[in-house]
Amino acid sequence: MAAPDSWESIADEPAALNPNAGAFVPGKNINASAFVPRFGTTTAVEPPQQKQATVADSTPAESTVNGDGGEPSAVNEVAAQVEQVSVQDDADPVPAEAEPEPVAAAEPEPQATTSSGKASPAAAACAEVQETAAAAESDLAAQAFPDHENVNIVFIGHVDAGKSTIGGQLLKLTGMVDKRTLEKYEREAKEKNRESWYLSWALDTNTEERDKGKTVEVGRAMFTTERKRFTILDAPGHRSFVPNMINGAAQADIAILVISARRGEFETGFERGGQTREHAMLAKTAGVKHLVILVNKMDDATVTWKGERYEECKSKLMPYLKQVGFRKSDCCFMPVSGMTGAGLKERTDPAICPWYSGPSFIEYLDSLPSITRSSEGPVRIPLVDRYKDMGTIVMGKLESGAISKGQSLVLMPNRTTVDILSVFCEDNEVPQAQCGENIRMKLKGVEEEDVSPGFVLCSPSQLCHTTRVFDAQVVVMEYKSIICAGYGAVLHVHTAVEDVKITRLICTIDKKTGQKKPNPRFIKQEMCAIVRLETSGVICLETFKQFPQLGRFTLRDEGKTVAVGKVLKLLD
Repeated sequence: MAAPDSWESIADEPAALNPNAGAFVPGKNINASAFVPRFGTTTAVEPPQQKQATVADSTPAESTVNGDGGEPSAVNEVAAQVEQVSVQDDADPVPAEAEPEPVAAAEPEPQATTSSGKASPAAAACAEVQETAAAAESDLAAQAFPDHENVNIVFIGHVDAGKSTIGGQLLKLTGMVDKRTLEKYEREAKEKNRESWYLSWALDTNTEERDKGKTVEVGRAMFTTERKRFTILDAPGHRSFVPNMINGAAQADIAILVISARRGEFETGFERGGQTREHAMLAKTAGVKHLVILVNKMDDATVTWKGERYEECKSKLMPYLKQVGFRKSDCCFMPVSGMTGAGLKERTDPAICPWYSGPSFIEYLDSLPSITRSSEGPVRIPLVDRYKDMGTIVMGKLESGAISKGQSLVLMPNRTTVDILSVFCEDNEVPQAQCGENIRMKLKGVEEEDVSPGFVLCSPSQLCHTTRVFDAQVVVMEYKSIICAGYGAVLHVHTAVEDVKITRLICTIDKKTGQKKPNPRFIKQEMCAIVRLETSGVICLETFKQFPQLGRFTLRDEGKTVAVGKVLKLLD
């Protein structure tokens, strides 16, 4: 039919109709069974027999239009049944023949068994759910807590010594960072003209750290060896972030002191005011008993793997470490290159370093003896941080005891009873955690704003002590003037930070003879004394003799470490 010259000319003409068109049934499948609401019954409703017979007997010929212009018989029957079902649904939602039977008398669904009467695979799987639940929980625990012993290591040292780069290289060598992610880091670092920093980005995750190339917060990562599972704590090296470094050292079992062999960099870090000295002292104060010294950047153009430079750094550093309190047997020196990975996983090539034949870094860590833990003691978890994520989340190291999901603890010093809703080790939710683990917990019974770093989770039966006044033995490390009663400083004890004031000088102690001289007028650098201190607020504290992890502290003033000490007696 050709298009008209004007649509108005045919506007009043009647539309052409097809008198032989069949009845329109929208979206109807004529082979579908009739819909009958079940209302909780488990008994299947059989479709009307008439409909099944009609559909079965219908043929393509019956579905065509008959010669008299009538509609096909099969479609007529289906339309009548649809109308009949609609009327029944309006009058009575449940037809008489489909009334639900009592639940107790309900027969099993047809799909639950086969024609032979045996249970179907779906029914068998449902029956095994309870049996496999305990096994799945055990598998989860085994995955989170394998036979590997957990060890926490903290990287410390002067700024730009290469701590984060070595940490990133370890993750790369142990397969904890995939190749695609490293390529992305390398591409992004190249765009910012920081190509040599890409390995450190595995631990330095925020924009500020990546732009400036300086670690601010303590980075966290994990890698495994044949025998152990290591948690990396990447502490900042800049003097402005020493409080963050102290928090990282408080969670560590082993300290990794990274020094740069490059000409000028080692001297800058080791001279007075350098962080190499201060970090080594703070690590010892935090309770670290074993120190690994990595002489980094041995591949630098000013060093080129020369043994003379390695021995020079070692001879200058070892006397200071002995002065701090480390024994020679507690220290181990190793030449490495964080950028190339030499000396970290595999032993150094004799062709480039013929004068060193000792183990690689990972090989040495794996061979260290197991650390003694107080797994049977009361629960003690000094909290490092907290945040809100569908509940109150807290982070800390389990210093003593063991915890499990659903356990009730007491948050000190507020004496708030909390319940553990879930426990996380790294990124895995686990049913329980053992002593020495760095964990995250979701708590019930306390809000995020009511928790502060330095609070301690304790067993309800054995709470930790809280006080404001205590006696302690201190050693003045570096202070130009004298210290008298009334002197104020900042106290760092476990993960707590609090203002403190010396209220009384009880006595001085001769380091060589141990003789005590009571009531001194003042104390000064390199003197040992027993003093009475008072904090501005209540803190969680234990004597060093009863619980060393909560009995060591550091006094800092004007950005420098003034003194270190241990708690002798709690007075308040």
